[in-house]
Amino acid sequence: MQHRLRLEFGLFFIAVPVVIAVFFPPDWMFPSLFTFTAIGIVLLHFTPGFAWAELRYNWRNWSWRELAVFAVAMIAICSALVLITRPGAAFSLLLNHPKLLAFIWIGYPLASALPQELLFRSLFFRRYRSILPNGRAVYLLNAGLFSLAHLMYWSWIVAIMTFGGGLLFSWAYRQRGSFFYAVLLHAIAGNIIFAAGLGIYFYSGNVQRPF
Repeated sequence: MQHRLRLEFGLFFIAVPVVIAVFFPPDWMFPSLFTFTAIGIVLLHFTPGFAWAELRYNWRNWSWRELAVFAVAMIAICSALVLITRPGAAFSLLLNHPKLLAFIWIGYPLASALPQELLFRSLFFRRYRSILPNGRAVYLLNAGLFSLAHLMYWSWIVAIMTFGGGLLFSWAYRQRGSFFYAVLLHAIAGNIIFAAGLGIYFYSGNVQRPF
């Protein structure tokens, strides 16, 4: 059982993201990711002992003050990053395409943040808990694999931000016991990224492989 889980874990969280990033053309990435997500949800559904009702546990285990501090920090970090690396893209959607930004703000939490949290928090920690390391190592592993899943963008900014996000979202899921809080933080982070203009690094049309 352990060997099968390790093989499944390696294929799902390591091999598949690398294959998509290295071999798939940019316009195939999102269909591939949707397929990847669907498989992950099926695996989660058939995970022994898992119940979808778990996603409601401790959903109120967060504070407005904590959320405000996080949002302010994200705004400051994202604003500084975009002004340093791509000043021409700074706040472009907010200033020039507010309707598109509003559409992204509505769609991102459901179409991106929610399924990613299902895979990288619920599936990761529930299905594979028997083969995961203990202590801080499991958070580093989760964040590293979450960052690896975004390898397809071939951007150091994306790699660093997703690694930091992975640490924070896994903390919300594990320490607060709240899937909802992990999704909420993820959604806020993503929406601020797009509002600041850093979404340019998360757009498959801009992907440039280093080979």
